[in-house]
Amino acid sequence: MSENPYAAKPWVKNYDEGVPEHIDYPNMNVYEFLDNAAKNYGSRTAIWFTKNKITYKKFKEIAESLATALVNLGVKRGDVVAIMIPNFPQFILSYYGILKAGAIVTACSVLHTEHELAYQLNDSGAEVLIAWDNQVEKINKIRDRTRLRHVIITNVFDYSPMAPRNPPEISGTIQFLNLIANTKPNPPKFETNAKEDIACLQYTGGTTGLPKGAMLTHHNLVSNCHAVVTWAGNEMREGKETIITNLPLFHIYGQTVCMNLHVMIGSTIALNPDPRDQKSLFEIIKATNPTMFPGVPTMYMRLLERDDLEDYAKDLKSIRVCNTGAAPMPPEVMKEFEERTGSIILEGYGMTEASPVTHTNPFIGTRKIGSVGMPIPDTEVKIVDIDDYNKIMPLGEAGEIMIKGPQIMKGYWNKPEATANQIKDGWLLTGDIGKMDEDGYFYIVDRKKDMINVSGFKVYPREVEDVLFEHEAIENAAVIGIPDPNIPGSEKVKAYIVLKDEYKESEELEAEIKEFLRQNVAPYKVPKFIEYRKELPETLVGKVLRKDLKDIEARKRGEEV
Repeated sequence: MSENPYAAKPWVKNYDEGVPEHIDYPNMNVYEFLDNAAKNYGSRTAIWFTKNKITYKKFKEIAESLATALVNLGVKRGDVVAIMIPNFPQFILSYYGILKAGAIVTACSVLHTEHELAYQLNDSGAEVLIAWDNQVEKINKIRDRTRLRHVIITNVFDYSPMAPRNPPEISGTIQFLNLIANTKPNPPKFETNAKEDIACLQYTGGTTGLPKGAMLTHHNLVSNCHAVVTWAGNEMREGKETIITNLPLFHIYGQTVCMNLHVMIGSTIALNPDPRDQKSLFEIIKATNPTMFPGVPTMYMRLLERDDLEDYAKDLKSIRVCNTGAAPMPPEVMKEFEERTGSIILEGYGMTEASPVTHTNPFIGTRKIGSVGMPIPDTEVKIVDIDDYNKIMPLGEAGEIMIKGPQIMKGYWNKPEATANQIKDGWLLTGDIGKMDEDGYFYIVDRKKDMINVSGFKVYPREVEDVLFEHEAIENAAVIGIPDPNIPGSEKVKAYIVLKDEYKESEELEAEIKEFLRQNVAPYKVPKFIEYRKELPETLVGKVLRKDLKDIEARKRGEEV
């Protein structure tokens, strides 16, 4: 084992005054966040949705009625219950109701195909699904291929000012509102072993192979929330925050940063049911005066496309902190957004297997543009050789990031071999390449699997993409490697570019872009090919799917994917 320059934790000296290195985490069920919030802030608005308000007292009553109803339907402690709902109150109500019943949550994307939904339901073993009613046709097509016994359906209007007096019944399903109305709260009582009991079975995006269920325990989630709030210091005030929730709650980023930690501190969660509807987003901001706005890079990019962004800047002034994660934030995008709105964006880092937060820039103190900040309390990090995780990389050199801390998953559901490949003596191999500076700030270079080999030279797509974002004509960009037919094992660099509306593709523009790159990166990093597209394939949290682009190229070569 090489000498470890990270063992001294140089980032600790940069913690804000009063932020401890270690925290004594309570042994508790995540549901107890709601118990405490209802006790301390019962009359405060917990959930804001289309101008309708649900207090913490009402939130607790509904969650406990649902927990009781689930037990009456045969759900036992340790069973998995699936949720397939967008950013409606019912997602939050269901999440906490499932935990109160002693069960495990698995959240399914409403964009899942029939195949993807069937896979997650079968792999998790879920026998009960709580779903948005517009998903019923999809569910019915795969139901006989799953273990589903009950499907509980809910409508966008169920908790809106236009809530129906008699919600519609759909054959073969149970209506959510009727189930709650007909069930007197009498939830089960049990002791939680926080470090062993799974709270959430969160499926990875499946960018390499089939999705895997990360087993996140109550301790994982509780510790992550406490560490983030502790790291924020006085910037997260109990009972006083309003969080604008534009991130999908069925993603772990949204669950932790927009939901669980804000239930813990008694915030108001303002929901935007359609993250892509920018007009709705601004209306919600104006109506709720949020203090915090978590986002992803593409969200900020789309806002920058608006000519009228400055007109809404006054409504953004209530927001003290914006933050970004889930995908690399181009420095030029951050700079332009801050200049045009007056907001400050804090970049952070995490992953599903880490509940997800591991790093963030300080809320108060030195923020380094381009850095994901420092590890949150109780999180250890080291940089290792990408081919040998036992070899520690020198300070400042790039390698694979390994993380250890209370937020690291228990393992992958029913996949011991995959777990053993990912977790080494308690350390999580992230698959991300990064480096650390002498002040303890970390920088993400790229994904290990996305590194491009150009005749033995390493090319990290993100480096090229960041330069492309600096060009005035480029709105979005992605870079991948494609096989070089003349050199076995070598690749050529290809860029996919989305132009801003006022620019049109031409030979002159392409020559200009390549020359711009030559002035900023080594010659072997300059793309040999450029393809213009109207949009890039993305996940719901704005992460560009390079795998989809690689699949498109493989099909062009006549390969099966």
